[in-house]
Amino acid sequence: MKGLFKSKPKTPAEIVRLTRDLLKCVDQNSFPKESKREEKMLELSKHLRELKCILYGSSEAEPVTEACAQLTQEFFSDNTLRLLIICLPKLNLEARKDATQVVANLQRQQVHSRLIASDYLEANKDLMDVLLLGYESTDMALHYGGMLRECIRHQSIARPLILLIICLESENMKKFFDYIQLPNFDIGSDASATFKELLTRHKSTVAEFLSKNYEWFFAEFNSRLLESPNYITRRQAVKLLGDMLLDRSNSGVMMRYVSSVDNLRILMNLLRESSKNIQLEAFHVFKLFVANQSKPPEIVSILIANRSKLLRLFADFKTDKEDEQFEADKAQVVKEIMSLQSTDHQ
Repeated sequence: MKGLFKSKPKTPAEIVRLTRDLLKCVDQNSFPKESKREEKMLELSKHLRELKCILYGSSEAEPVTEACAQLTQEFFSDNTLRLLIICLPKLNLEARKDATQVVANLQRQQVHSRLIASDYLEANKDLMDVLLLGYESTDMALHYGGMLRECIRHQSIARPLILLIICLESENMKKFFDYIQLPNFDIGSDASATFKELLTRHKSTVAEFLSKNYEWFFAEFNSRLLESPNYITRRQAVKLLGDMLLDRSNSGVMMRYVSSVDNLRILMNLLRESSKNIQLEAFHVFKLFVANQSKPPEIVSILIANRSKLLRLFADFKTDKEDEQFEADKAQVVKEIMSLQSTDHQ
């Protein structure tokens, strides 16, 4: 007889409401007794799994647009995202993974052609700092880091990229120079991936940030990353530096960077590294100093003083695979260095 009275399946909005009610209990720790707590936490994990299934679909079925829209609208109507982010450390590992995927997917769900996740986060700016500071917790770093990257990635280009600006202008942005070098390799790599996302994803916003914050940013970048004792940190940093400076949006920042004697010395030291990878990435930045047609006299002097060493270095400088572009760039750099004239008499 039981089969005749199957309960009606819950709508996406109802699952969100049930999830929210349970998250409120977790947040306030308002369970009548411990046994009830375990039961409710299992229920919460089940609902998070259901939400993920609606958003991503399953092996049997694709996600349904209408169901996703219902779920998204309800999710952002009453602080469910805030509760989920704040309660994440209290969930078990599987529930955290599901929650992270739910939040990631919601960043790209549109309702009436609007990314309402972005609207919500703009109105709740403090949550971006909660995610940024997640790198300080070994258990939470990868979950919060993944959420943060998705928040930055899926903003609408049609309006100011508020979430990116919030992150870039946060005091906590400076902490990335520590997070990248955390001894836990997975967390350091994740922080590095987020840092790169922040500095390369949305060009014009990043160019404005780098221009406004040039002094402190590159002082930290050079001393903490490019001159780090850690090989991986140096390698990732010089690659990121090349990506930033070679981007057309950052042409003003690039001209400023390649006019500095201190920056040139750092790059020349990186060119002498035993690692082929670091040498190659350093070359891509070094060539900008040489190609600069408005080289300050001090830069010219350093290049002339080191001319024979540089020419010897480039004579043996090869990539593992044949690379015509690299060979052309190298030939141009050698030609420029050979033709430099001292400016002392001017």
